[in-house]
Amino acid sequence: MPNTFNLRCAALAALSALACAQPALAGSRTSQVTLPCVQGVTCPKPSPCPNADLTPASGNLAKIERATLCLVNRQRTAHHLAKLHASRPLRAVARKYARQMVAQNFFEHVSPAGVTFVQRIEHSSYLQNAAGWALGENLAWGQGSLATPRAIVRAWMHSPGHRANILDRTYSDAGMGVALGTPVSGVARGATYANEFGHRS
Repeated sequence: MPNTFNLRCAALAALSALACAQPALAGSRTSQVTLPCVQGVTCPKPSPCPNADLTPASGNLAKIERATLCLVNRQRTAHHLAKLHASRPLRAVARKYARQMVAQNFFEHVSPAGVTFVQRIEHSSYLQNAAGWALGENLAWGQGSLATPRAIVRAWMHSPGHRANILDRTYSDAGMGVALGTPVSGVARGATYANEFGHRS
């Protein structure tokens, strides 16, 4: 069976409609022009992300999560954006949801019980005492070489909605969750990723 992967994305800001963000929206928020750097001359040397090519397996999922967030932050740094801070509450939400998708064989932003990613995050401590917020979610699953952190982040960056979430300057926090297995019945080997994005004010 060939290696496969799949993706989903969503974004929601307080009082806005649920939608997958589009690159044009992200671009419209940019108010200054930044000249591209010259590789090897003016570009900062990117720091490597350990375990970026590690295949998810029992016992290494925390390493996979750290590598994936590191790669997401490298993309943000390359686009002159602040790095996302690792959030324990968002990570707990992401881990639980990745496991749920595998256990219940579904791959959507809304669970079979009708719970949205916003509701999942609201039930955590992340939004406690927040006056305002912005939230987003990227999902993916892959098999074989397409289940590594590098392959997942590369796939997200080649998908307009996922890329828009990763490069959204509004977000300041992230939680990464990875579960062994896929959300597709009959396709057991692989890994399922959930990336929760957030900002609270």
